[in-house]
Amino acid sequence: MEQSEFLEKHIFNDLENVNDGFDDPSIHYFSETDFETVLKRAEHFGLSVYGIEPWLNGEIFGVFSHESYKKKATDPKWYTKAFSDFKKRQEGLVYAATYKVSKKLLERE
Repeated sequence: MEQSEFLEKHIFNDLENVNDGFDDPSIHYFSETDFETVLKRAEHFGLSVYGIEPWLNGEIFGVFSHESYKKKATDPKWYTKAFSDFKKRQEGLVYAATYKVSKKLLERE
């Protein structure tokens, strides 16, 4: 199984991709509520989350990476905190992230 297939099947399923063409069509963006679900699912499967990129009205709002928090990409503490920080700064953001599904997990599928 490819990483994109895994993400579609296990992470993004039943969630609405709100990327209406403001960015590359292969990048999935989610509302705050749906992105919270994405992060919970990422934690459940032990995915690496390298960066979170929120947008506001078609413009990039900021970027946080695991390096910003001095944590491993697999540590949910960093992306939970980053998400919380963005939510406190601005309402109405849509969120994307950079993920990595481990080879071991892909091989199990």
